[in-house]
Amino acid sequence: MKLYVILPLWALFTVTQQDAPSDNCVCEFISSEKSFPYDKLKTAQDSASSCTKTITPQKVGRPLPLDSLLLGLNRRLSQLEQDVAVLEKEDDGKLFGALSLHVVENELTEIQQMIDKLNSTARESKQLSEDMAQKLEDVKEEMVELEKFDTMQVVKRQQANQRLKRDLDQCMNNGVHGTIKPPEPTAGTCPYGQFINITGPRVHTGGEYAGSYKYGAWGRDPKPEPGKESWYWRVMLTSSNRYAHYVRLYSTLSSLIVGISVPGNIQISPSNPTTNTIQGPNAVLYAGALYYNCYNKAAVCRFNLTSKTVTSLDLPKGTRYNSKGDFCHLEDCYPFTDVDLATDESGVWVVYTTTQNFGNLVLSKVEESDPPKLGKTWWTSVYKRSVTNTFMACGVLYATRYVDQNREEIFYSFDPTTGKENFNVGIHINKVMPNILSLNYSPVDQMLHAYCDAQMVSYKVLFESMGNTFTY
Repeated sequence: MKLYVILPLWALFTVTQQDAPSDNCVCEFISSEKSFPYDKLKTAQDSASSCTKTITPQKVGRPLPLDSLLLGLNRRLSQLEQDVAVLEKEDDGKLFGALSLHVVENELTEIQQMIDKLNSTARESKQLSEDMAQKLEDVKEEMVELEKFDTMQVVKRQQANQRLKRDLDQCMNNGVHGTIKPPEPTAGTCPYGQFINITGPRVHTGGEYAGSYKYGAWGRDPKPEPGKESWYWRVMLTSSNRYAHYVRLYSTLSSLIVGISVPGNIQISPSNPTTNTIQGPNAVLYAGALYYNCYNKAAVCRFNLTSKTVTSLDLPKGTRYNSKGDFCHLEDCYPFTDVDLATDESGVWVVYTTTQNFGNLVLSKVEESDPPKLGKTWWTSVYKRSVTNTFMACGVLYATRYVDQNREEIFYSFDPTTGKENFNVGIHINKVMPNILSLNYSPVDQMLHAYCDAQMVSYKVLFESMGNTFTY
C-alpha cells in the first residue's frame, strides 16, 4: 500500500514582505573617540569673559585712586598740624579757641573717614585678587582637561613653537649671533628714524560742543596754504553719527580749545546726507582739500575748500563700504569706518578692505592729480575687523587694537618700502575716553590727533635716529 502525503504549496516557501525601495540612505557612525565636551568649553569661555569684565582698573587697585587718597591724606595731616599750631599759639580761652577746636575736630573726623576708605579699598582689592586667582586656576584646570581632546596635538605644537621662538630671541639678545646687524631706522622717507613711543595726552578738549557729536575727526593740514600754517580743522558727524556736510576751521590751537571758530564752517552741501557729503569719521585735510569717504559709495571724495568743488576716485571693485568692513573690537564695531584716510610726510593714503583680500587691510597711495587717482596698492595680512584704527607716519602704516577702557595698543606696522609686517609693535596709548574713533598723524609737529567720544586729544610721537630720541 502506498502512502501519499499531500502538502499545501504555501508550506514549502517562506514569504517575506519587503518595503518599497527608498531614495534615502541612513548610516549610523560610531566613533571610537570621545565626543568633545562643548558645554565645558562654553563654561570656560564664560568664566574667562567674566574675569575680564570683573578685573577692571577701578576694581583691582589702579594706582590712581590709592595715590589720590594717600596724597589727600598727607595734605590733610599737614593742614591739621598747622591748625593745631595756630590753636596752641593763639588760644584766648574764649570764642576763638572754641571755634578753632571745633575746626580741628571736624578735620580729625574727615581724616578718619579717609583712613577708613583707604582700608576698605585695600581690602576690596585683596579680596578681588584672591577671588580672581581662584577663578583663573579653575579655568586653567578646565583647559588642561580640554587639551586631552586635542588628539592631533595642535596646542602642544603651538606651545613648542612659542618656546622655540622665545629661546631664539633670547639667544639673539645675548649676542650668540654677534655678526647680525643692529636694527636700522624705519625705511622710507622718514628723517627722524624709527617710531618708538608716544607721550601724552598733550591736548584734551571738547571745544565748543563738549559732550556732543561723538564721532568725528580733527587735526592740521600737513601742506597748508600760505598764511594758514597755524590753522586746525574739525569734522563732526552731525547726522546719525554717520554723516557730515561741512568742515569747521580754527585759526589757532587756542581758538579750537576755547571753541572760537574763525573763519567758521565751510559747507560741502546745504543738506545732509546727499551726494558727496561725508560718510564716516575718517577724514583728513591735505593741501587745502578735505579727503573722505563719499556718501553711499566705495570712493574717496576730495573737497577743495577754496573752489568749493568735489572730485572723487573710485576704489577697486570688491571694496567693502556702508559699514560692511568696519573697524571693530571684541565688544563693538565703529559704524561706517570702512574707508580710512591718512596723511603723513609724503601725502594722502587710503586704508580699506576688499573681498579679494578676504577682509584684510589694503593700503593705497592717493595721487595728487585732478581728479585724484589711486596709486600703488599693497595687501596686508591683518584682518580689518581685528583693528580699531590705522594711521600713517613717515611712510609706515600702523594699526591699533582695543585693550580696555583706559588703553589702546599700537600693535601692528607695515612698511610698504620693504613689505615687512610687524605684529608686535607694543606701543600703548593712554585714553581719556573708552573709544578712539579716528586717528591721524600730523607731520607738521609730529603729533597724533585722536577723536575720542566727542573729545579731541593729541599725543606726541617719539622717534629714534642713530640712538638719539627726537621729540620735535
